Amino acid sequence: MKILAIDPGNIKSAYCLIDGETLRPLDFDILGNEDLRHYLRQMPFEEGDWAAIEMIASYGMPVGREVFDTCRWIGRFEETLTRRLLAPPTLVYRMEEKQHICHNSRANDSNIRRALIDRFATHDLKTGRGTKKNPDWFYGFRADIWAAYAVAITCAELQNSE
Repeated sequence: MKILAIDPGNIKSAYCLIDGETLRPLDFDILGNEDLRHYLRQMPFEEGDWAAIEMIASYGMPVGREVFDTCRWIGRFEETLTRRLLAPPTLVYRMEEKQHICHNSRANDSNIRRALIDRFATHDLKTGRGTKKNPDWFYGFRADIWAAYAVAITCAELQNSE
């Protein structure tokens, strides 16, 4: 079983495909949104595979156009994945990620990254990436791929606990 997670953006989005049992990243990248939809249409899903998308939540603060554009892309990704998987993807809210990974609703991106490195890195305990000659768990990760991985981990572990 594989889990595909998306950290959506208004122009580009990050995705991370993980093994549902070992939680090891299998494939990840940051693509333009149209390119990501094309990737989702071509991706060879198998029975039992599923997907998760980080969902936007409102906490009463005013938001700009970028947030609404991101919401539209979430819907597009959801539709594409529902057609491919025959089931809608799980929507994971940022608050769920913070609580699950850091056990604190006030955690930020660096807290989440640190918790993931502490949990999964084997020898590069500073960045979790390692080097080309000696790669670690997160070799190749950059920017929003960390957020996509956090969505995947949260979704996988919450689904397994139910």
